[in-house]
Amino acid sequence: MPRAPTRALSWLGGRLTPPATLALIYLVFTLLGGFVLWLPISNYGEVSAWDAIFTSTSAVTVTGLVVVDTGSAFTPFGQIVIALLIQLGGLGLMAFAVMLLSLLGIPIGLPYRVVLREEVNQKALHNLTDIARVIIVVALVCELIGAALLCFVFVPEFGWTKGIGHALFHSISAFNNAGFALYPDSLMGWVGNPIINIVIPALFILGGLGFIVLADLYEVRGWRRLTLHSKLMIVGTLVLIGFSWPTFAALEWTNPGTLGGLPDTASRLWASWFQAVTTRTAGFNTLDTGAMHDSTSLMTMALMLVGGGSTSTAGGIKVTTLIVLVIATIAFFKRQTQLHVFGRSLGSEEVLKVLALTMVSMILVLTGIFVTSITHDGDFLDLAFEVTSAFGTVGLSRGATGELDTAGRITIMLLMFLGRVGPLTLGFFLATRSQPRVRYPKGQIYLG
Repeated sequence: MPRAPTRALSWLGGRLTPPATLALIYLVFTLLGGFVLWLPISNYGEVSAWDAIFTSTSAVTVTGLVVVDTGSAFTPFGQIVIALLIQLGGLGLMAFAVMLLSLLGIPIGLPYRVVLREEVNQKALHNLTDIARVIIVVALVCELIGAALLCFVFVPEFGWTKGIGHALFHSISAFNNAGFALYPDSLMGWVGNPIINIVIPALFILGGLGFIVLADLYEVRGWRRLTLHSKLMIVGTLVLIGFSWPTFAALEWTNPGTLGGLPDTASRLWASWFQAVTTRTAGFNTLDTGAMHDSTSLMTMALMLVGGGSTSTAGGIKVTTLIVLVIATIAFFKRQTQLHVFGRSLGSEEVLKVLALTMVSMILVLTGIFVTSITHDGDFLDLAFEVTSAFGTVGLSRGATGELDTAGRITIMLLMFLGRVGPLTLGFFLATRSQPRVRYPKGQIYLG
């Protein structure tokens, strides 16, 4: 009996590619979560089957887009289910499966390792159980510390039981970059609260850096010995924050619907900080996103597409993808044939991978905007914002998601699912590796 899951995955592994197996596992958990959320024990009777499926999809893909208010529509049991789905989806279903099998003393077979390798975006198979252990331990430690600090905000306001529950829920949601909140206006009620503005961003920034980076920082504790990936992620994250924070403040400082409506400079700076970093697929908001200027919305969309780091709880094309694209572009204009960064070189395989990832991402986002604009006659920027938020698994919204018809909601759900499982997975479905039998002579085309 204990070997039944291993035999089942071995059977699937023999018939499906690892990316397909991973996508199927996420789909099964999404449907199962939707069914549980639809049950009377999980909601107060105003949640339809479609609402439950949408919420489950948003939770498993750690997006945060909602069509019903999480705090008032779902019972405490339903909220626990949502938190569990967020945890499973954010940290990786296969990582949990591997850790569970290890605790039960069941050998981790090759099929599990192959699928886990796809989920955590690794090349080797030998250290995957260690990576899974790091993911679980780091997440639990960060979430417990975050919840303890958030108790200083929620316990005085809601009492011990409800306050601790809200602290745990928002800590899990923040670290997993999910953006689910138990309040209709997200965290706007604490726009100037220092604890909220420090703890919540700290959690989703740590979760967005990636578990490999956090483990590297813990073990090495020195810049020169860090891996190239860790250096790129840290520098890229600091650059994006350094750009988005002052830019958001400059664009929205006098907007009465956002920063201009706050009472003092300190609140404006806190809100600017929070909104600048929440675009990294976190999805919380302390300001009315729908009241932002069009220019700010466009900047937010660009940041949502970039997302966080590989092997993290964040979505998007990833920070390292953007960096490699920039380095490749600079190398092209310098007429360099090799890419160099931090004393290391990057091969053509990395460049081709990020080009494929970016192209697939652009196609999916543009297709999503096209389909939703057909099925819903709303403001174009609002629709584009929702689609980008869904694909980047961010959760920020300008209010269009709740107004979409069935076709529009299905499109958003598909984009959330594809954004979480990974755009490259779609490419793996359509391609197989094979060695060319015939070598053709080189040709020339004219570009630009």
